Amino acid sequence: MGCVTSATTTPVVPRVHRPNTVAIGTIVWLGSEVMFFAGLFAIYFTLRAMAPEQFAAGHDVMNIPFSAGNTLILVASSVTCQIGVMHAEAGRKDRRDNNGKWATVEWFYLTVVLGAIFVSGQVFEYATLVSEGYVFNLNPFTSSFYMATGFHGLHVIGGLLAFLIVIVRMYAVRRLGKREMQSAMAVSYYWHFVDVVWIGLFFVVYILPFLA
Repeated sequence: MGCVTSATTTPVVPRVHRPNTVAIGTIVWLGSEVMFFAGLFAIYFTLRAMAPEQFAAGHDVMNIPFSAGNTLILVASSVTCQIGVMHAEAGRKDRRDNNGKWATVEWFYLTVVLGAIFVSGQVFEYATLVSEGYVFNLNPFTSSFYMATGFHGLHVIGGLLAFLIVIVRMYAVRRLGKREMQSAMAVSYYWHFVDVVWIGLFFVVYILPFLA
């Protein structure tokens, strides 16, 4: 009498590809930031239309070459940030994971240094303007200028703190996991956004008056 064996098969559970909640949350939050800075741009253009002479006089005292150099520093920090993210996606935390060459942590540190130099340059520009009598409440130009660039500067400082938090979290693990990689990508989204906003501000505040 033959023996019949029944083979039991394990049901295949379909894989659910869940979206990156950290990235989605960051993008949604940046959407609200876009509206915030759009409001600042609207205020700037409105006041400029109301007081063109004061804006023209204020533009004459702007140190455009200095601000252009400061802008290049911020743009360079966006490049170093992205290089760090590429290393994070490859699982390379620091030089020990990359044959002695710079990896995520080192490139993020350089990004922080460049961002700090940018903020220092902005503070120097403020100090120079104040020493020449261009204080916040002098006229519509100074109010809109300090408000727009000042809020951006605060966002840059917030980004620097975010980088430092991500770096500390990376030091707390032996190997980069999915959580650390997502954090690196999220902070890069924010930093690129800050850079793009500044390029817009630089064009509107420093370059556009030449074209008007």
